[in-house]
Amino acid sequence: MEKERVVVAMSGGVDSSVTAALVKEAGFDVIGITLKTWPSELCENDSPKTCCSLRDVEDARSVAAMLDIPFHVLNVEEEFKKYVMDYFTEEYAQGRTPHPCVQCNDKVKFLALWKRVKPLGARYIATGHYAQVAFDPGWGRYVVREAADSSKDQSYVLFGLTQEQLSYTQFPIGSFTKQQIRAKAKELGLRVFDKPDSQEICFIPDHDTRGFLKKALEGRDLSGRIVDKEGNVLGTHSGIFQFTIGQREGLGVNRGKPSYVIEIESLTHDLIIGDRDDCFSKECIVSKINWQAFESLSDPIQVQVKIRYKHPKTPAIVYPERNNEVRVVFDEPQSAVTPGQAAVFYNGDTVLGGGWIK
Repeated sequence: MEKERVVVAMSGGVDSSVTAALVKEAGFDVIGITLKTWPSELCENDSPKTCCSLRDVEDARSVAAMLDIPFHVLNVEEEFKKYVMDYFTEEYAQGRTPHPCVQCNDKVKFLALWKRVKPLGARYIATGHYAQVAFDPGWGRYVVREAADSSKDQSYVLFGLTQEQLSYTQFPIGSFTKQQIRAKAKELGLRVFDKPDSQEICFIPDHDTRGFLKKALEGRDLSGRIVDKEGNVLGTHSGIFQFTIGQREGLGVNRGKPSYVIEIESLTHDLIIGDRDDCFSKECIVSKINWQAFESLSDPIQVQVKIRYKHPKTPAIVYPERNNEVRVVFDEPQSAVTPGQAAVFYNGDTVLGGGWIK
């Protein structure tokens, strides 16, 4: 019987390398592909914490050779720039705080890649995400579940995957701990067994987000006033892209007590600051909802919600609204509920769905 073909997205790191090994061990016909996501002049940094560097490509190629599987480099620069880098820049220009990894998963890794490899006879895409995907007979739908290793769980960034995308997706390492994955890589003799994890924002290898945005937004006047809740002008700033909700450092004003960003006006570019207590919200509106566990929401539902990647799940009630939006009412007020970040809803370890905080 002909083997089903699986394309493994190989970044050159230990997780995707072991993913390829596990898929091959499971008896599939495996092809390794590294996505070239950003321009060559930006890929020359050989730091182990960058993504898409020449070192990463060679590491992936080396692993593929050791596993005796075909290997290719796929250029998705155009899609990555449009859906990830441009999105990232424009969100900050609008006073929101984006999450580029979610966009990269939805638009590049599980959409652009699939369009390219499906004609090759691929049945599945496998990635090195720490999460699990399964068909739930109760709901009659595919769902994402948290990884066995809670410290590495990436289910939060996968809420945007559709039923079609989940139907052709595998997360082979989701049932393992990171320690087990490194041990497996060492056992297989893979040279990446002790390679450091890559940073979250792969296209800013020097970690200077403000410098990246300043260059990308050059020529756009995003300066404005710094005002308190009563409307008193306390100073000015050179660009709203430098700030996020809850930020305390770098405000450049002295109120005689700690000050925090509590609101960013996208039209006027005003920065509203207040006290620590002003950072807490009892509710928020979440838009562009993608439900995984069911088709749509018609009645209020009790959930646990994460409002940031590292945020602990907190109880809340989700109320359906118009225009594919919901109102989230937290059991307890939450700090720094930030426009542009994802709100992801859980039932235990299962992702129900999620959307974007307005």
